[in-house]
Amino acid sequence: MSADSPATRVLIVGEVLWDEFPDSRRLGGAPLNVAVHLQRFGQLPRLFSAVGADALGQEAMTAIVARGLDTTLLQSTERFATGRATVDLRPGEHTSFTIDRPAAYDSLDVSETMLRQIVRWEPAWFYYGTLFPSCPHAMAVLDQLLAALPNSARFYDVNLRPGFESPELVDRLLQAAHVVKLNERELWFVHEHLQLPADPEGFCRAGSERYNWRAACVTLGAAGCGMLSAGEYVRAAGLRVDVADPVGAGDAFAAAFLHGIISNWSTARVAQFANYVGAQVVGTRGALPDEGSEVRRGTPLPLIEADPN
Repeated sequence: MSADSPATRVLIVGEVLWDEFPDSRRLGGAPLNVAVHLQRFGQLPRLFSAVGADALGQEAMTAIVARGLDTTLLQSTERFATGRATVDLRPGEHTSFTIDRPAAYDSLDVSETMLRQIVRWEPAWFYYGTLFPSCPHAMAVLDQLLAALPNSARFYDVNLRPGFESPELVDRLLQAAHVVKLNERELWFVHEHLQLPADPEGFCRAGSERYNWRAACVTLGAAGCGMLSAGEYVRAAGLRVDVADPVGAGDAFAAAFLHGIISNWSTARVAQFANYVGAQVVGTRGALPDEGSEVRRGTPLPLIEADPN
């Protein structure tokens, strides 16, 4: 995909929420983070989510509009408050989240008019995670979208959160996917509950055979990632970076991974680029780096020393 290539339409469904840190509150939610990064790479994401009819919802809507994202499918509801997640930053890369549910994004409905609008838009890709469809109503919404978009390729970012990690749900979402991304902890969850191999290459190959994926990736923190695409498996080393906080790094990686797949890059190039984008977020505060630090699709990879481990 060259700088002159047309943008690819990506429908992104799921949560918009505020990450509440001990000293600050920052807008986030994996789907929103992925949408912001994809837009920076020159793609055309459209976020399907909801915020509450409250002060936090208005603040979120204003911030999303300011980032230039398409808000055609962003709803406002009085049923539930705007989503929030309390973030517990621990040493290293161990971060935990306490997520308030139900939240505004749990109220999403797909009217016939909206469904026709989405179908007419003809997204080439459809991104989803595990948190949003972890309640029955949201899963029904996701099923509606999957049925209405049979020609859209599906990217599943496993992205488990405690209390919302049903093995049956994960298996169902893996079956629906064409491309899958998960981290080491999630790899062990899938290994334990779905009997897939616990090593990254074994998982990618066995999972692709079982579920007929086009590509799969396991992120390995500072050690980089293992990625399978078009039958080629690559282990890409991590990058040296001073950790500010790891929140949102996986979302940035997912967006870069999807961008590379869309762009028909080699597996090695996709893995290297995704590692870099994820490391950039680890080295900044918050899930969404300032506009001045953005990575665009034409930006060459920087000369950052690879982690020898």
